[in-house]
Amino acid sequence: MSIQTNIQAHVESFPPTMRRVADAILERPQIVLENTITEFARACDTSEASIVRFCRSLGLTGYPQLRLQLASELGKEAAEFGGGSATYGADISPSDSLGEMVAKIAGSEILGIRETADSIDMPTLERVIRSVEGARRVVLFGVGASNAAAQDLAAKLLRIGHVALVFHDAHDALVSVALLGSDDVAIAFSHNGRTTETVAFLRAARNGGAHTVAITNAPGSPLTQHADEVLRTAVRETTFRSGAMASRIAQLTIVDYVFVGVARGRYDRTVQALKSTYEIVRELRDEG
Repeated sequence: MSIQTNIQAHVESFPPTMRRVADAILERPQIVLENTITEFARACDTSEASIVRFCRSLGLTGYPQLRLQLASELGKEAAEFGGGSATYGADISPSDSLGEMVAKIAGSEILGIRETADSIDMPTLERVIRSVEGARRVVLFGVGASNAAAQDLAAKLLRIGHVALVFHDAHDALVSVALLGSDDVAIAFSHNGRTTETVAFLRAARNGGAHTVAITNAPGSPLTQHADEVLRTAVRETTFRSGAMASRIAQLTIVDYVFVGVARGRYDRTVQALKSTYEIVRELRDEG
């Protein structure tokens, strides 16, 4: 996982002094390459010791290693997506041209898919697939854009004969999981892992004895405390993260991993189910 993605995954858990450091890097990562540790600390209104603690929280030895890895990371991204390292990797800004905006969004989403794939824990993914395969029913929930991923997985599972329920309303979701048992699976989607309704949903499901799965970008978040299994996305959102762009794409990527993993376990039945469900709605389509 890249340094920038790792920072964003942990940004909500940093104390205020380290949060200022994280925000400065996420806003403009070149600031690390252009400044000494003393200059960078002054720019973040913090101390050199805090900068070092921040580096070590990411598994780095110190500021020199942060600069080295960021330089390598930005250089690779600039080579892959075009543009100079002086501009690539920075967040979207008001001065960006339309072309630069498109390139940055495309780069962010491509990186999100690739880093999610590279960092996915295969044994965990396998366990999630097996639990969904054997579940009496699967209940899914997410708030806002995360609900779109929950709806997508539910629709896919329904098409191959699984009982899958997805809810928009938090009260309905909580009522549904109150009746779950050990042969059921509850899957919760939350990018930051702190959405109150989603945490409550997964907590209630686990208390009822269901097998619980969290799909989130934030390890160690409140949501993961109630999850038997955690599937992590690995994305960097832009300033317009309220639009849930890269995070939405990464969640849908994991949805596809789970669905195809379940589907291939019963290949012949899946093909027949997909054919049957396609044919049943064919007459409703406008062929003209």
